[in-house]
Amino acid sequence: MAKLKKEEIIEAIKEMTILELKELVDLIKEEFGVDPTAVAAAPAAAEVKEEGPTTVTLELKEAGSSKLAVIKLVREITGLGLKEAKDLTDSGGALKENIPSNEAEELKTKFEEAGATVELK
Repeated sequence: MAKLKKEEIIEAIKEMTILELKELVDLIKEEFGVDPTAVAAAPAAAEVKEEGPTTVTLELKEAGSSKLAVIKLVREITGLGLKEAKDLTDSGGALKENIPSNEAEELKTKFEEAGATVELK
């Protein structure tokens, strides 16, 4: 039997009815042990899993026991004055919004080392 080109196979599929296509898919499953619909969906599912949020918000939940170190970090990353940084440290809330997730992870580590509790949203 002569080897068919991909274009010839596609042209033959275009001429098939829905019922004939279903039978073809069933035959492929039976002959090769592969579900063509699962194979086509697998790369798309893998792409979705790899992607995470690109930007996040770093939120201070609790300053912890070393409040002074946390206030210094708040001033460093936000550019706030001493009073504003202290107020934010006391009340908690968003420290930085819409920052890249890798930068947020680094900042989270710094705050946790200073004794604070932070959350990424």
